[in-house]
Amino acid sequence: MNSNERTIITDRQYDGERPLYASRHLSLERVSIGTGESSIKEGVDIEATDCQFDGKYVFWCCDGFKVTKSLFKPGSRSSLWHSTGACLEDCQVDAPKMFRETQGITLRRNIFSDAKETLWSCSDIDIEDCEFHNADYIFMWCRNIKVRNLRLFGNYSFQHASNIEIWDSDLQSKDSLWESENVTVYNSFINGEYLAWHSKNVRLVNCRIGGTQPLCYAENLVLENCTFESDADLAFEYSNVNATINGHLISVKNPSSGRIAAESIGEIIIDGNIKAPANCIIEKL
Repeated sequence: MNSNERTIITDRQYDGERPLYASRHLSLERVSIGTGESSIKEGVDIEATDCQFDGKYVFWCCDGFKVTKSLFKPGSRSSLWHSTGACLEDCQVDAPKMFRETQGITLRRNIFSDAKETLWSCSDIDIEDCEFHNADYIFMWCRNIKVRNLRLFGNYSFQHASNIEIWDSDLQSKDSLWESENVTVYNSFINGEYLAWHSKNVRLVNCRIGGTQPLCYAENLVLENCTFESDADLAFEYSNVNATINGHLISVKNPSSGRIAAESIGEIIIDGNIKAPANCIIEKL
């Protein structure tokens, strides 16, 4: 038999530990993975369509897997770790802690209903048309991320992450982008207090920003044609910033350097706590 010939399994139920361990070139159709652990661990070139997963650690240490139109039940937590070449399309994922230490991730049209601690220490991530709910600490320590039309509901997102490009997205996330580096966000709404503190090389283009004390302690921060919500006060403290802001900016506090220009500016707070070089230009457009 050709070692690359595919094995097709349809309409089966598997339980227990490692029932399909180290499978190669395997296609699953309408297969249910029940209770147990490591069902497809160490697999190579796995495809799954219209399947259900309810055991832990399903796709661990796998090299190439694609799952479409399938359901990950809550019992399948921590099932997508330590792998390469992972693709999910049109799936419902109801389990937390998915994707750790995985390289090469493609996500299309998926809904993650309980995405806390998902996508940690992963790289080369491409996401489009996905929703993540209850997604605290998502994208922690990730790198090389491209996102389009993401709807994210969860705090502390993208912390310590790097090389990020986000388009046309809605991020409802406080403490987002903390200590992140090399980030560009286009045409998006980022709503949550303490945005992007201690970040480096963050660029926001045509974005809406909500939440108190955004964009503080930031290095090489750029904003182009952005707007601020009425609660986005006390912005830019101790930041090096170059910003053009449409509409009203409610308040600015102690920016360290650069230039901030807005159509209208409310309170400008410069006090004895400002940090050197203390030469930021603040002006109206």
